[in-house]
Amino acid sequence: MSDKFKVDLEQQNPLYVNTKKTLDAVGPGMCLAKWTQVTLSLQVGHNHSCHHPRTHAISPQEIARNPSALHNTRYKKLRRKEMLNGARPTECDYCWGVEDNSSIFSDRVFKSSESWSLPFMEQIKNSDWRDDFNPKYVEVAFSNACNFKCSYCGPAYSSQWVEEIEKYGAYPTTDRFNDTQYLIEEHKMPIAQKDYNPYTEAFWKWWPDLYKDLHTFRITGGEPLLAKDTWKVLDYIIDQPNPNKQLKLAFNSNLGAPDALIDKFIEKLKRIEDEERASEIVIFTSCDTWGEQADYIRTGMEFNRFWDNVNKILTKCPRVIITFMSTYNALSLFNYNKLIKEVYNLKDIYGSYDRYWNSAVFLDSSYLRYPQHQTVQILPYDFSKKLLEQTKLITYYAIPVFEPKYIGFSDIEVQKLKRIYDWMISPQDGSKQLRNRYNFHKYFTEHDKRRGTNFVKTFPELEEFYNFCGTIQI
Repeated sequence: MSDKFKVDLEQQNPLYVNTKKTLDAVGPGMCLAKWTQVTLSLQVGHNHSCHHPRTHAISPQEIARNPSALHNTRYKKLRRKEMLNGARPTECDYCWGVEDNSSIFSDRVFKSSESWSLPFMEQIKNSDWRDDFNPKYVEVAFSNACNFKCSYCGPAYSSQWVEEIEKYGAYPTTDRFNDTQYLIEEHKMPIAQKDYNPYTEAFWKWWPDLYKDLHTFRITGGEPLLAKDTWKVLDYIIDQPNPNKQLKLAFNSNLGAPDALIDKFIEKLKRIEDEERASEIVIFTSCDTWGEQADYIRTGMEFNRFWDNVNKILTKCPRVIITFMSTYNALSLFNYNKLIKEVYNLKDIYGSYDRYWNSAVFLDSSYLRYPQHQTVQILPYDFSKKLLEQTKLITYYAIPVFEPKYIGFSDIEVQKLKRIYDWMISPQDGSKQLRNRYNFHKYFTEHDKRRGTNFVKTFPELEEFYNFCGTIQI
């Protein structure tokens, strides 16, 4: 599907057309996501209602009086006031840039059109900006406790990274990668799971009221299977069926927790399935390539055990959907074709005719943008041929039309990988690329020193390029 054809379809879709008209009747900056959606980072006491604006701090004083201020902060209410009064909040400039410079719909239209937003249009547009509102789509991180320290992650999301940086300090790149000073300055240094957390306390005070209004609830981290609050949520759902009976549950898990926790997780999910406590359960897990190269990228991963856990869940919980969130980076390139083939095999084995897209398994390929020294854009142009081959491979396994008899990759899955190729070969600033290559060598040399890994042995395809990067002077 070409970008133009995709745009034409969007523009003709009456859902999006009518949603935009209704939003614009309130004001050119109106977006329901400010009411209906929230991502709560309880380990740092921040939230936002869309991934485009920066997170903002939650006031401990506000949540002491009103636990729902985890979402309904005064800061956010002032942005709602702007929207209801016909203004465009500055923090939403991503959407304004899209709308002012193209004819396509911005994310405010798509988010407002979602099933967890659109039904509340009338209620929201007629509300007072001071009113509290229970979000329908909630993503929450209870803790940064994690057993992994992925190469592109950091202390805000991994306790393992906190320990490493406390022991060795920041990495010797030009931007001092993963220096925790900026977290301290922005009041985003995570609260350790063992310590008292006022934001988690407020969450559990709010939870019984929030739960009854939920459409989608997604737990992330850290690694959620290491957070005690995850198990508390699962037990609550089992003991207290959601009144609307349409609750969608999702988990961001590396599926690398100890076996006892994986088995316990399967047991809880199986019970939720069997007792129809949720209309849908999705596990978003991460894998960026295949085998030992995947292990290198995601320190703490044991690839074979990870793959066994995927199969175990799909076998024992037949209605659970698994989505592989691949953060495609410079080290993904050489074995990603193997991942494509094996994900297709999972689709073939576990697919069934009553599933959306006819499969229990999805591959979501997204390109890494930060840290810049690990993106595919640092690689020589000739390496793009490998990615081009992978786009042809995933296209070969694509389903020709959306009918139950077909198993394979949807157009969305195919297009996401093609976009990575387009991004990889796009024009770049030569000086920035040089600096990023310098940092690439600095980072992975230090990585090997700290973690006992061997970059050249694991990625022999990159030995010449890696050595070249080591000769760059900045």
